Amino acid sequence: MIRILERAHRAIVGTYEPGRTFGFVIPDNPSLAHDIYIPRDMTLKAKKGQSVVAEIIRYPSAQRNPEGRIREILGWPDDPDVEIEIVLRKQGIPSRFPGKVTEEARRSAKESISEADLKGRLDLRDKLIITIDGEHAKDFDDAVSIEKTAQGNYRLGVHIADVSHYVERGTALDREAYKRGTSVYFPDRVVPMLPFDLSNNICSLKPDEDRLTLSVFLDFNAHGSVIGKKFHKSVIRSRERMTYGDVSDLIQGKKKDLLKRYKDILSDLKLMEELRIILGKKRGVEGSIDFDFPEAELIMDHQGKLENILRVERNNAHMLIEEFMLAANKAVAERLEKLKVPALYRVHSDPDHDQVSEFSEFVHNFGYKLPSGEIEPVHFKILLDQIKGKPEERLISTIMLRHMKQARYSSENTGHFGLAFKHYTHFTSPIRRYPDLVVHRVLKGSIDSKDKDGQIPKKESIQEIAEHSSVTERRAEKAERDITDLKKVQFMEDKVGEEYRGIISGITSFGIFVELEDIFIEGLIHISNLRDDYYIYDEKNHTLIGEKLKKIFHIGDRLLIEVWGISIEKRQIDFRIIKKG
Repeated sequence: MIRILERAHRAIVGTYEPGRTFGFVIPDNPSLAHDIYIPRDMTLKAKKGQSVVAEIIRYPSAQRNPEGRIREILGWPDDPDVEIEIVLRKQGIPSRFPGKVTEEARRSAKESISEADLKGRLDLRDKLIITIDGEHAKDFDDAVSIEKTAQGNYRLGVHIADVSHYVERGTALDREAYKRGTSVYFPDRVVPMLPFDLSNNICSLKPDEDRLTLSVFLDFNAHGSVIGKKFHKSVIRSRERMTYGDVSDLIQGKKKDLLKRYKDILSDLKLMEELRIILGKKRGVEGSIDFDFPEAELIMDHQGKLENILRVERNNAHMLIEEFMLAANKAVAERLEKLKVPALYRVHSDPDHDQVSEFSEFVHNFGYKLPSGEIEPVHFKILLDQIKGKPEERLISTIMLRHMKQARYSSENTGHFGLAFKHYTHFTSPIRRYPDLVVHRVLKGSIDSKDKDGQIPKKESIQEIAEHSSVTERRAEKAERDITDLKKVQFMEDKVGEEYRGIISGITSFGIFVELEDIFIEGLIHISNLRDDYYIYDEKNHTLIGEKLKKIFHIGDRLLIEVWGISIEKRQIDFRIIKKG
């Protein structure tokens, strides 16, 4: 006998449509096959076309649609605020903080740092410590420092906001942070994990203000090997709030006004760049995989509409911070593993054998070869080096990424394949990621067993946090992708009939995905719009082949296309080919 134990959907986000004597809600989720019947007295006076939340009060049967009631009217779907709210509701992400949570945050933010707070902390307020972030960042959870030791080694300091001091375990703040799991970043706003009183105020490492931190000091020799590690509860006073662009210009000796303004920290920046190059080379030799796909920044106007899409250049300042955060995360993971305490790790499993075999066959068609035995990260790294700058680089890199597993959180340290690290965790972003906050508590407990913030949780609890955090990470990614796709489709709505050059980014049995050059917008050429021949999908080689004319479409091929149609509801842009090449 089959019984329904639990329903997946209790509340549905959709569009309200009134009828004569009743209304109904059309679900936004295309996987839900039934419209929801709404009795006249349960509509909350919703208007035609408004986005609503409907609560199911009677589930569907073979003879009838589900029945529900309007629980909340979100508003008109073309309002940018409502667009965000719809996406958050669909993914089950809270958008507002409960009163008790905001009150706890307000009390924490009002408290100035006292002498009691400084007890047992290393005072680093006289050190040259800076933050380096994006131009529009407001929550600064990491700062860095550097010096040369008497022995000629590099001493890197990575200083991370001590969020656990303000978010104690078991409080309303902690429960809400766990529930959210991560901050969610949209093109024109952020839905934070913690209230702004914490994330943008007392926890943020603002310049010229005392802030509580956890500091990791790593001594590196000239080859990039760690020869000394120290971990401290600390207090810092950031000297400067730097941006990636300014740091990159300073390192390269550009812009005289910048060089004059930051003359006191220029030598430290150049020392950081020296270390960055050393660490990057060492990681490369060890097989750490770096995918250098271009990224896009969506520029929004004051009405929340997409105004422009810019290519984000990854400069040496971005790479500098990446290297330093990787080093700190790795060092913390090594410490926790050595102490054998229950801890949270960031793991990335080896690819499946079948996936590797399939990928190996694919690259063999281009004249490249992977070892037949056990695959190591360095083998992928060597392949990426071989294809760099070649026409097939984008194609092979894309297919390689698709044949790898997703990184996740775990209580078991199984290593990180992509980084080629035996030990790795997330420690450097506790303002925006709950796992980092947990790692802070464990680390503080290892530094000082009497620390009230540093109680080490049980392993069962850690595994539950790991699984939940992996789920909230994926859900945030879906929400961010949904809004980005919506904005891009809206941006193209008035461009039907216009021509663009693009690159084939994906091939399936139902058509060709094309990414437009420079504006990072992807659309579909449906198989039915390939009218010059009957095309057969070659799954193994990711190609479409014309049966009669033998024309072949590969990922990476360039096309001239015309925008053929737009569907806001499906988040879909349709193209048709004008010509290949």
